[in-house]
Amino acid sequence: MTVTYSSKVANATFFGFHRLLLKWRGSIYKLLYREFIVFAVLYTAISFMYRLLLTGAQKRYFEKLSIYCDRYAEQIPVTFVLGFYVTLVVNRWWNQFVNLPWPDRLMFLISSSVHGSDEHGRLLRRTLMRYVNLTSLLIFRSVSTAVYKRFPTMDHVVEAGFMTADERKLFEHLKSPHLKYWVPFIWFGNLAAKARKEGRIRDSVDLQSLMTEMNRFRSWCSLLFGYDWVGIPLVYTQVVTLAVYTFFFACLIGRQFLDPTKGYSGHDLDLYIPIFTLLQFFFYAGWLKVAEQLINPFGEDDDDFETNWCIDRNLQVSLLAVDEMHMSLPKMKKDIYWDDSAARPPYTLAAADYCIPSFLGSTVEMGCLLSLGPPIQELLQTKVLIPTSADCSVSINSNFLLFALLNLL
Repeated sequence: MTVTYSSKVANATFFGFHRLLLKWRGSIYKLLYREFIVFAVLYTAISFMYRLLLTGAQKRYFEKLSIYCDRYAEQIPVTFVLGFYVTLVVNRWWNQFVNLPWPDRLMFLISSSVHGSDEHGRLLRRTLMRYVNLTSLLIFRSVSTAVYKRFPTMDHVVEAGFMTADERKLFEHLKSPHLKYWVPFIWFGNLAAKARKEGRIRDSVDLQSLMTEMNRFRSWCSLLFGYDWVGIPLVYTQVVTLAVYTFFFACLIGRQFLDPTKGYSGHDLDLYIPIFTLLQFFFYAGWLKVAEQLINPFGEDDDDFETNWCIDRNLQVSLLAVDEMHMSLPKMKKDIYWDDSAARPPYTLAAADYCIPSFLGSTVEMGCLLSLGPPIQELLQTKVLIPTSADCSVSINSNFLLFALLNLL
């Protein structure tokens, strides 16, 4: 369930993000509070053991171990490894979003290219559009846990109306060890070719446009399947996870407050709450949680893609476009600017501040110099010759010299 907060940050204000810090759904607090509590409890337990349970010699040994862990923990490149990893995950997440299969371009082409207002024409357009939606449903079932829970078997796909009983028999009759999301694409091509022979598609160019767009739609589906098949190498994910966990495991000992009377460097204060260590855990572990949530956006996290909503929206809108809206046109009327050569929509009082003059270029301000009188006008229009090292001359407009002079003043 994607968390949307765009309207709350439409304008930059004083402490503009402070309202977002109070949200729970989709927040870093919801993702991290369990790990944060575990880290704080472990740190408190070690501190309690050091202060109350260890003997004198044991304390000296623990203090040396703490200094050692604090010194060498900083050599773990947590920032570099984690930052590069999160950047890779975010780019991958966004690429998956921009390649989600949307049927809008196909439904426009089907509605305008497949003719016939009779029942057969209507059936033809709706069947073509149903094959498009069936293709996306099959690929979503293979990559999205939410969609698979909704359609766990092909019986559910048939009951939902994406596939008929006869089509299911043909689909299951094809024996293949591979994912068969491409089968509706073949049905689409065969049906479109039949419609061309029947004259429902009146031009071969229209048929080619349909097939080209359907092939693009199939490419989006196969790309999502590829992202699901080939993920970020497991070894890289393991390295990042081990780097973060090892660093904070060392911090449990190395960031303890030691006895100030021993004179250890950097241990002049004896505090009970490691504020900056907790903040560091919050930021680094939170960074890792961001990658954990975005690495597969087809799960059931708060910010994962709403794939079930996509299926509902695409089916309803596409069938509406190719059926009820086929050859449906509103009556043409003259627009309100018919006799107005300087058309300009009105502004409301709330939007009056956004009524600004058109930008005509930064050199328009040069025109204000003309108001200084005829001598300035003559100077602006005078050309001068500047000798060059090659015994030739370059003609330039004197207004550049004038602007240089004004800048110096």
